[in-house]
Amino acid sequence: MVNQFANDAASKRGLIIVNPVADGEIHRCAIAGKSRNNRDGAYLLHIDDFPCGGFQNHTDGLGWQNWRADIGRKLTHQEIIAQQARIDEAEHQRRIKLHSQREKVAAKAAYLYGCGRPARNQKDHQYLIKKGIQPHGVKILGNALIVPLQDQAGRLVNLQFISPEGKKRFPKGSKKEECFFIIDGLSERILICEGYATGASLFEHSGQHIIVAFDAGNLLPVAKVIRSHFPDHEIIVCGDNDLSGVGQKAANEAALVVGGKVLIPPIAGMDWNDYLTGGCHV
Repeated sequence: MVNQFANDAASKRGLIIVNPVADGEIHRCAIAGKSRNNRDGAYLLHIDDFPCGGFQNHTDGLGWQNWRADIGRKLTHQEIIAQQARIDEAEHQRRIKLHSQREKVAAKAAYLYGCGRPARNQKDHQYLIKKGIQPHGVKILGNALIVPLQDQAGRLVNLQFISPEGKKRFPKGSKKEECFFIIDGLSERILICEGYATGASLFEHSGQHIIVAFDAGNLLPVAKVIRSHFPDHEIIVCGDNDLSGVGQKAANEAALVVGGKVLIPPIAGMDWNDYLTGGCHV
């Protein structure tokens, strides 16, 4: 059953679960295609009585997926009721724990952002120099550039830390889904993109409102939030031209759902920061 769970999580959502822990608690794991030390996957598993649980890939924007084991026969009506009750209780406990954890992270994020000093110009941080962009509401804390994430209520709930070399990380247990960073522009057109550097480049070359979603998997959740707040604005999803096709697919899906347009750099392997800082124009 444990192997069946791990295989299903891998095939359906890309989780890499080594030696699954079946204790009814949430555990983090790696996602295929990411760095070796990533912990972007989460799972929960029960194996006593009626094996069940669930898993989530925090980068694909699809949320939590419940799981039931195939035990080789149909469950009786009472077994179905008992198993569903266990799944519901596990989901309830998962949400309580997740909410508590995220509230603690949000409080710390707000404190750390308050401790940071505003980045005034490109020379203030090596990442800004490397990417050829200016700071737009970001700060510096230690040697990291910090980018604040807000939820749809406008509350600061998370921070992205970017090292001088460009390595990016979020605090463990933080909320990213449906959260974003805003660079205010001067029109009713809204551009949604993945990374901060991409957003800064788009703003500096277009002057439009910019929404940074932080990764391809968050483009759709963020686009839906933005559309709910701005039903009449033009939305353009500015995806990456990934060699894998991930960025293009995510951008097209997001634009389709919210009735927006798609803008992809014409050169394979580039995002809009690469393209625009190379002397090209939108």
